[in-house]
Amino acid sequence: MNPQNIYILAIESSCDDTAASVMCNGKILSNIIASQKIHEEFGGVVPELASRAHQQNIVPVVDMALKKAHIEKSQLTAIAFTKGPGLMGSLLVGTSFAKSLAYGLGIPLIDVNHMQAHILAHFIEEDDFEKPPFPFLAMTISGGHTQIVKVKSYFDMEVIGETIDDAVGEAFDKSGKILGLGYPAGPEIDQRAALGNPKAFQFTKPKVAGLNFSFSGLKTAILYFIQKQVKENPKFIEAHLNDICASIQYTIVGILMDKLKLAVKETGITHIAIGGGVSANSGIRDALKSGEQKFGWTTYVPKFEYTTDNAAMIAIVGHLKYLEGDYAQQNVMASPRLKI
Repeated sequence: MNPQNIYILAIESSCDDTAASVMCNGKILSNIIASQKIHEEFGGVVPELASRAHQQNIVPVVDMALKKAHIEKSQLTAIAFTKGPGLMGSLLVGTSFAKSLAYGLGIPLIDVNHMQAHILAHFIEEDDFEKPPFPFLAMTISGGHTQIVKVKSYFDMEVIGETIDDAVGEAFDKSGKILGLGYPAGPEIDQRAALGNPKAFQFTKPKVAGLNFSFSGLKTAILYFIQKQVKENPKFIEAHLNDICASIQYTIVGILMDKLKLAVKETGITHIAIGGGVSANSGIRDALKSGEQKFGWTTYVPKFEYTTDNAAMIAIVGHLKYLEGDYAQQNVMASPRLKI
């Protein structure tokens, strides 16, 4: 073993995915995710069921990550884990496991902010992927979060805009529920939007001052619109589903782009990085790319597998914090409302 190699085992358990990853010197050797299908029938994540599933999954997931990386526990340099934000029961499983393993192996323990990790996923060593230069703007969009963050360095970040109610992922999922789609609804809305007319139906964008977002009013507007149309034509959804999905996605993307344009104007920063599960949405990606020509900004999108919740993004933060000697103590606690 090269004594210069830094092997980080990372554990992510903030919501409903149990994930483990092994990184060596900034490169991913393994990235294992066990998804929990049990929540689909409930139309959302059930915290108690999530934490129980983490308890079942964490040992086999970590074991598989080590095997796929072809290393032994004794070779690990440090253990990184998600401290927060997230569901308390889920976070406790990952936190307790990481603390125990680090203590047993006598190696450093590193706590990671999940939201910082979504942003720093851009710095995983990958061929053909450019890293954003500092300073840059990060737009983190997921089922639980919608933020615009000014990133001055790896650990100097400032949230300059965020949602005051629903996250963008919730806007997709709640709209999908109104339309009778399964959970999560975002991917199906995206697929159907490609087949529909984005200007078939107009939905008013919420008016929120500054760089903050609001999506709850949009959900209510969609609900009232659908109720009115179905009353007049019971088969309205069935007849116009692709156009409805396209119109909803067009409106949501428009809200995001309006705030991003304002953030670029106010900060003068033209490098834009996106992360979080909703960044997989093709409409958002297309809008960002077209903005390069229209507004002169440069966009950075990580590999697809690093956009949704995963342990590789926890590993890169662990690696960077290890280089700075920024370790956690054994009495570190999970923090479900942790801020950047």
